[in-house]
Amino acid sequence: MGADKAALPFGDETLLQRAVRVVGEVAGEVIIVRREGQSGNGGGDPIFGLSVRAVHDPIEDLGPLAGLAAGLAASTTELNIVIACDMPLVRPAVLRRLIELQADADICVAVVDGRSSPLCAVYRKGVAGVADALLASGERRVMALLDRVQTKRVDAAVFRDIDPELETFVSCNTPDELLAAMAALKCRPSGTNI
Repeated sequence: MGADKAALPFGDETLLQRAVRVVGEVAGEVIIVRREGQSGNGGGDPIFGLSVRAVHDPIEDLGPLAGLAAGLAASTTELNIVIACDMPLVRPAVLRRLIELQADADICVAVVDGRSSPLCAVYRKGVAGVADALLASGERRVMALLDRVQTKRVDAAVFRDIDPELETFVSCNTPDELLAAMAALKCRPSGTNI
Protein backbone atom coordinates (compact mmCIF):
# COMPACT_ATOMS: atom_id res chain seq x y z
CA MET A 1 0.00 0.00 0.00
CA GLY A 2 2.95 2.32 0.49
CA ALA A 3 1.56 3.52 3.84
CA ASP A 4 0.58 2.24 7.27
CA LYS A 5 -2.59 0.27 6.50
CA ALA A 6 -4.05 0.89 9.96
CA ALA A 7 -4.16 4.65 9.33
CA LEU A 8 -5.72 4.48 5.85
CA PRO A 9 -9.18 6.03 5.57
CA PHE A 10 -12.18 3.79 4.99
CA GLY A 11 -15.28 5.92 4.79
CA ASP A 12 -15.54 8.08 7.89
CA GLU A 13 -12.98 6.08 9.85
CA THR A 14 -9.57 4.49 9.46
CA LEU A 15 -9.08 0.78 8.82
CA LEU A 16 -7.95 0.41 12.44
CA GLN A 17 -10.97 2.25 13.85
CA ARG A 18 -13.26 0.10 11.75
CA ALA A 19 -11.62 -3.11 12.97
CA VAL A 20 -11.87 -1.96 16.60
CA ARG A 21 -15.53 -1.03 16.19
CA VAL A 22 -16.50 -4.32 14.53
CA VAL A 23 -14.62 -6.50 17.02
CA GLY A 24 -16.01 -4.37 19.86
CA GLU A 25 -19.52 -5.38 18.83
CA VAL A 26 -18.63 -8.97 19.73
CA ALA A 27 -15.86 -8.76 22.36
CA GLY A 28 -15.62 -6.96 25.68
CA GLU A 29 -11.96 -6.05 25.28
CA VAL A 30 -10.04 -5.10 22.16
CA ILE A 31 -6.26 -5.48 21.90
CA ILE A 32 -4.35 -3.85 19.06
CA VAL A 33 -1.01 -5.39 18.19
CA ARG A 34 1.31 -3.02 16.37
CA ARG A 35 4.91 -2.17 15.75
CA GLU A 36 6.63 0.40 17.92
CA GLY A 37 5.74 3.82 16.52
CA GLN A 38 2.89 2.51 14.35
CA SER A 39 -0.30 4.55 14.29
CA GLY A 40 -3.26 3.55 16.36
CA ASN A 41 -4.48 3.75 19.89
CA GLY A 42 -1.78 4.55 22.42
CA GLY A 43 -3.05 2.14 25.02
CA GLY A 44 -5.96 2.72 27.32
CA ASP A 45 -7.66 5.56 25.46
CA PRO A 46 -11.16 4.57 24.46
CA ILE A 47 -12.05 4.24 20.80
CA PHE A 48 -15.83 4.34 20.27
CA GLY A 49 -16.19 4.03 24.05
CA LEU A 50 -14.47 0.62 24.03
CA SER A 51 -11.62 -0.50 26.25
CA VAL A 52 -8.68 -0.75 23.86
CA ARG A 53 -5.14 -1.77 24.75
CA ALA A 54 -2.15 -1.61 22.45
CA VAL A 55 0.70 -4.09 22.70
CA HIS A 56 3.82 -4.39 20.60
CA ASP A 57 5.52 -7.27 18.87
CA PRO A 58 8.43 -8.15 21.18
CA ILE A 59 10.66 -8.52 18.10
CA GLU A 60 9.73 -6.51 15.04
CA ASP A 61 9.42 -7.82 11.50
CA LEU A 62 8.56 -11.42 12.41
CA GLY A 63 5.18 -11.10 10.72
CA PRO A 64 1.63 -11.96 11.77
CA LEU A 65 2.62 -15.01 13.86
CA ALA A 66 4.57 -12.76 16.25
CA GLY A 67 1.70 -10.29 16.42
CA LEU A 68 -0.73 -13.10 17.11
CA ALA A 69 1.48 -14.45 19.92
CA ALA A 70 1.80 -10.97 21.48
CA GLY A 71 -1.95 -10.32 21.34
CA LEU A 72 -2.89 -13.70 22.80
CA ALA A 73 -0.30 -13.34 25.57
CA ALA A 74 -1.82 -9.97 26.52
CA SER A 75 -5.39 -11.26 26.47
CA THR A 76 -7.36 -11.90 29.65
CA THR A 77 -9.95 -14.16 28.00
CA GLU A 78 -9.93 -17.81 26.91
CA LEU A 79 -11.45 -17.20 23.47
CA ASN A 80 -10.05 -14.45 21.27
CA ILE A 81 -11.20 -13.06 17.96
CA VAL A 82 -8.28 -12.26 15.70
CA ILE A 83 -8.70 -10.07 12.64
CA ALA A 84 -6.30 -8.15 10.46
CA CYS A 85 -7.03 -4.44 10.11
CA ASP A 86 -6.89 -4.78 6.31
CA MET A 87 -10.12 -6.82 6.28
CA PRO A 88 -12.64 -3.95 6.45
CA LEU A 89 -15.74 -5.91 5.42
CA VAL A 90 -15.73 -8.23 8.45
CA ARG A 91 -19.24 -8.78 9.76
CA PRO A 92 -19.86 -9.20 13.50
CA ALA A 93 -22.34 -12.02 12.75
CA VAL A 94 -19.54 -14.01 11.11
CA LEU A 95 -17.32 -13.52 14.16
CA ARG A 96 -20.14 -14.67 16.44
CA ARG A 97 -20.66 -17.79 14.31
CA LEU A 98 -16.94 -18.62 14.41
CA ILE A 99 -17.18 -18.51 18.22
CA GLU A 100 -20.27 -20.75 18.15
CA LEU A 101 -18.46 -23.26 15.93
CA GLN A 102 -15.27 -23.29 18.05
CA ALA A 103 -16.29 -26.23 20.29
CA ASP A 104 -13.15 -27.80 21.82
CA ALA A 105 -10.78 -26.67 19.09
CA ASP A 106 -7.79 -24.45 19.80
CA ILE A 107 -8.48 -22.45 16.63
CA CYS A 108 -11.63 -22.08 14.53
CA VAL A 109 -10.96 -20.81 11.03
CA ALA A 110 -12.98 -20.48 7.84
CA VAL A 111 -11.77 -22.09 4.63
CA VAL A 112 -12.46 -19.90 1.60
CA ASP A 113 -11.73 -21.25 -1.87
CA GLY A 114 -9.64 -24.04 -0.36
CA ARG A 115 -7.52 -21.70 1.80
CA SER A 116 -7.74 -21.14 5.54
CA SER A 117 -8.25 -17.54 6.68
CA PRO A 118 -6.13 -17.41 9.87
CA LEU A 119 -6.33 -13.63 10.30
CA CYS A 120 -10.09 -13.73 10.73
CA ALA A 121 -10.52 -16.54 13.21
CA VAL A 122 -11.03 -17.47 16.87
CA TYR A 123 -8.05 -18.59 18.97
CA ARG A 124 -7.74 -19.95 22.48
CA LYS A 125 -5.33 -18.01 24.69
CA GLY A 126 -3.15 -21.09 25.27
CA VAL A 127 -2.13 -21.09 21.62
CA ALA A 128 0.26 -18.20 22.44
CA GLY A 129 2.80 -20.63 23.91
CA VAL A 130 2.77 -22.78 20.78
CA ALA A 131 3.18 -19.67 18.62
CA ASP A 132 6.16 -18.57 20.75
CA ALA A 133 7.76 -22.01 20.37
CA LEU A 134 7.32 -21.86 16.59
CA LEU A 135 8.87 -18.38 16.49
CA ALA A 136 11.82 -19.58 18.60
CA SER A 137 12.40 -22.36 16.07
CA GLY A 138 12.52 -19.81 13.23
CA GLU A 139 9.01 -20.43 11.93
CA ARG A 140 7.07 -17.31 10.89
CA ARG A 141 4.01 -18.71 9.12
CA VAL A 142 0.63 -18.56 10.87
CA MET A 143 -0.36 -21.63 8.86
CA ALA A 144 2.29 -23.62 10.76
CA LEU A 145 0.43 -22.78 13.97
CA LEU A 146 -2.84 -24.05 12.50
CA ASP A 147 -1.10 -27.31 11.64
CA ARG A 148 0.45 -27.65 15.12
CA VAL A 149 -2.70 -27.33 17.28
CA GLN A 150 -6.25 -28.66 17.11
CA THR A 151 -7.75 -26.48 14.38
CA LYS A 152 -11.36 -26.65 13.28
CA ARG A 153 -11.51 -25.70 9.62
CA VAL A 154 -15.01 -24.66 8.62
CA ASP A 155 -16.13 -24.41 5.00
CA ALA A 156 -17.00 -20.75 4.39
CA ALA A 157 -20.30 -21.84 2.84
CA VAL A 158 -21.74 -21.94 6.39
CA PHE A 159 -21.48 -18.14 6.47
CA ARG A 160 -23.27 -17.39 3.20
CA ASP A 161 -26.62 -16.82 4.93
CA ILE A 162 -25.08 -13.87 6.85
CA ASP A 163 -22.36 -12.89 4.35
CA PRO A 164 -23.51 -13.98 0.87
CA GLU A 165 -20.36 -12.80 -0.93
CA LEU A 166 -18.00 -13.86 1.90
CA GLU A 167 -16.72 -10.29 2.04
CA THR A 168 -15.59 -10.82 5.64
CA PHE A 169 -12.57 -12.75 4.40
CA VAL A 170 -11.38 -10.22 1.81
CA SER A 171 -8.03 -8.56 2.51
CA CYS A 172 -7.05 -5.22 1.01
CA ASN A 173 -3.41 -5.37 -0.04
CA THR A 174 -3.50 -2.80 -2.86
CA PRO A 175 -5.16 0.59 -3.34
CA ASP A 176 -7.47 -0.99 -5.95
CA GLU A 177 -8.59 -3.67 -3.48
CA LEU A 178 -9.28 -0.98 -0.89
CA LEU A 179 -11.39 0.98 -3.40
CA ALA A 180 -13.28 -2.19 -4.33
CA ALA A 181 -14.01 -2.87 -0.64
CA MET A 182 -15.35 0.68 -0.20
CA ALA A 183 -17.57 0.20 -3.26
CA ALA A 184 -18.81 -3.15 -1.92
CA LEU A 185 -19.70 -1.55 1.41
CA LYS A 186 -21.78 1.13 -0.34
CA CYS A 187 -23.67 -1.58 -2.27
CA ARG A 188 -24.78 -3.52 0.82
CA PRO A 189 -28.49 -3.56 1.58
CA SER A 190 -29.66 -1.15 4.26
CA GLY A 191 -29.05 -2.48 7.76
CA THR A 192 -25.93 -4.49 6.84
CA ASN A 193 -23.57 -1.52 6.55
CA ILE A 194 -21.29 -2.64 9.39
